[in-house]
Amino acid sequence: MSDAHLREEICRIGRSLFERGYVHATAGNISVRLDDGFLITPTDACLGHLDPARLARLDGNLRQIHGDLASKTIALHARIYGAAKDFDPGTRCVIHTHSTHCVALTLDAPGDELLPALTPYFVMKVGHVPVVPYHRPGAPEAAALVAQIIERYGAQGTPIRAVVLERLGPNVWHDTPAAAMAVLEELEETARLWFMSHQMPQPLSPAQINDLRRNFGARW
Repeated sequence: MSDAHLREEICRIGRSLFERGYVHATAGNISVRLDDGFLITPTDACLGHLDPARLARLDGNLRQIHGDLASKTIALHARIYGAAKDFDPGTRCVIHTHSTHCVALTLDAPGDELLPALTPYFVMKVGHVPVVPYHRPGAPEAAALVAQIIERYGAQGTPIRAVVLERLGPNVWHDTPAAAMAVLEELEETARLWFMSHQMPQPLSPAQINDLRRNFGARW
């Protein structure tokens, strides 16, 4: 795809996700790996109202070249691309959302994986979805852990296309933005089917809340 086509595709996917409730407000982000860098949605951008010309363009070292300020999650996306290339070398797009049912399943003592093999299409189109223990948004430790998880599952012969960050939401990846969106759709639909069996979630701990206060000025 050309640069212009990729920009339009990112905006199309973002608008579709927003209009169907997979993302809300300024939550979520989409990136595409280029031969010489990355495109990613800007920080605090609403995915339903993206401007192709304002997407952040970065070089291969994550230095911004032009566009609005890149989402801080580019560091996580870069680690995903780096780890996934050994098992899925065509990986070109990462999508992160705060999809309601995926997040809900991580609120109540999540296990190592988000869901069992509930439906055939979940098994075929998504596969295993490890749950990454809670870290504050943008924490470098989370990015390193995601890369380790991708490598571990790949080495076991079960490469993954998704992880879920506890209390934050899924990151999915595939060869194109459209293919990545399809993984996300199947994942969220399966989570919705499973969700009703779960009980009331536990709140964040005082230490976790204090961490958010220190790093983001959270008013709590």
